[in-house]
Amino acid sequence: MRKSRLIISIVIILAVVAAVLGVAYYLLTAYKINPEKVTVEGNKHYTAKEIADMVMEGPLGDNSLVLSLKYKNKKITDVPFVDSISVSVTDKDSIQITVFEKALAGYVEYLDRYMYFDKDGYVVESSNVLTPGIPQVTGIRFSSIEIGKKLGSAEDDFFSRTLDITKLMSKYDLEVDKIHFHDDGEVTLFFGNVRVALGNDSKHIEDKVMNLPFMLERLEGLSGVLHMEEYDETNGMYVFKKDENQP
Repeated sequence: MRKSRLIISIVIILAVVAAVLGVAYYLLTAYKINPEKVTVEGNKHYTAKEIADMVMEGPLGDNSLVLSLKYKNKKITDVPFVDSISVSVTDKDSIQITVFEKALAGYVEYLDRYMYFDKDGYVVESSNVLTPGIPQVTGIRFSSIEIGKKLGSAEDDFFSRTLDITKLMSKYDLEVDKIHFHDDGEVTLFFGNVRVALGNDSKHIEDKVMNLPFMLERLEGLSGVLHMEEYDETNGMYVFKKDENQP
């Protein structure tokens, strides 16, 4: 009797192990990712391939189910400019990688490095590589610059004004090269060889910026200053003054 019970127990255990191994084999093979079915969104600083390589490295890095569990709004601490990454299974062999990048307002140059800061003025990254699409900010004097800490500046509204401008640039599909703050509080935007003098009136800043795409298109190839210090609600006319070396 005991022997028969032992045999039955062994059979049950073997059956359970076989079932577990079968399920494991199925999950490993059925959810194997097809590299051509990997989509990446939200990435600006890195290519889709670079992001996919980061996510799919290591043991079971080619298993869609494992990655969806591993990267569920996962905070990223060792990849510059990336805040978190999430992976979702779109099919057994397909995944979508969503990248949530750090919200950067601009950068300042310091000791031959580009120091990127967020909307609150905290320095989030330091790099020797210039990232396209992030404006340089000049004209502000800083008492200290250190990663993880807020830029030391006497201008309290500097960061909010910078963020307001960068948001408007994104809204109207404009890519500004540099934002310069003058001592008197006025702001100048740099688009190639065209400088846009916005003045210091923040009340009508969106009214001014919304006209910029059309104006910059007309000024393509020219060099000079577009004076937008005063907003004319009647006709919205602004004056462009060419540089002296312009024909």
